[in-house]
Amino acid sequence: MSTQSDLAACREMLKEGSRTFHAASLVLPRRISDPAVALYAFCRVADDAVDLGVDRAAAVELLKDRLDRICRGLPMPYPSDRAFADVVARYAIPDAIPAALIEGLAWDAEGRRYETLSDLYGYAARVAGTVGVMMTLVMGQRSPDIVARACDLGCAMQLTNIARDVGEDARAGRLYLPLSWMREAGLDPEQWLQNPVFNSQIASIVKRLIDTADALYDRATFGIENLPRACRPGIFAARALYAEIGREVERSGLDSVSSRAVVSTGRKLAVLARMLAFSETEWAPAKDLPARFGDMAETRFLIDAIIATPLRDTPVVPQQKPIENKVAWLVDLFSRLERRDQLARSRA
Repeated sequence: MSTQSDLAACREMLKEGSRTFHAASLVLPRRISDPAVALYAFCRVADDAVDLGVDRAAAVELLKDRLDRICRGLPMPYPSDRAFADVVARYAIPDAIPAALIEGLAWDAEGRRYETLSDLYGYAARVAGTVGVMMTLVMGQRSPDIVARACDLGCAMQLTNIARDVGEDARAGRLYLPLSWMREAGLDPEQWLQNPVFNSQIASIVKRLIDTADALYDRATFGIENLPRACRPGIFAARALYAEIGREVERSGLDSVSSRAVVSTGRKLAVLARMLAFSETEWAPAKDLPARFGDMAETRFLIDAIIATPLRDTPVVPQQKPIENKVAWLVDLFSRLERRDQLARSRA
């Protein structure tokens, strides 16, 4: 089991580079905040190793070795590895879940591009869906329906990030828009990347991506009755905050090439205040729309891995009362995505 000194080191790491998560973790119940901190610390280490490393391919290979040792219960002598190894063992996190995360980082390292929306979903499942899934397990939830909703929301968030960062990504030589969509709009991806300018074709693609993300947000929303009651406000807050980024892009005329849409702190606080003030009736799914969905084909491997890995001893998670104590999943995924954005901009 990881020691308190390992967790303290992980907390200090997050305090320095992930203030949002650190602050939120202070009000979380210790039985949730400890594994959340360990999980997010390892994700932070993985992101930094690949995004800030000189030899990104070598960094990926080293991460694979570190993860293999973590999953075998023989972590390398780093606080983040020891703490994460304890979480993996205690919550029966399948090896395939964190392995998929590192696979997504490897795709980033090689500058992979995505021909179709399905291909892009596969990427989003790895870099965002995996973290949400692991936090769902930490919260004691393993139902396929619940895990599928975490995947939907994670993928929606990643698509929103891509729609917002088209220009920044392009100027750094990165292209995440589905290549087939660009060709359908009359754009040659390579030529456009050489001179990334905003035009009506790009506007149509950004709009299409935002609409696709919104459809996934709706899946998460209308599947909310499958989630634990204590998680619902936090999940709705995550949906609202990230969907607001899409609204900001739309308010800018869908031009995410010339500038990067930013949701002001005031607007974020207003969204959160509205979510936290809602009664259950007000934020419950509409009754005339389907409340249950299946899983996406591109995320099915994550759900299958969990089904194949039963939990021996269910961790006891105490009842949570204050609303601040219900947002572990939200804080982890929201902070991780923001962290990835910061790293990407620092490399540009």
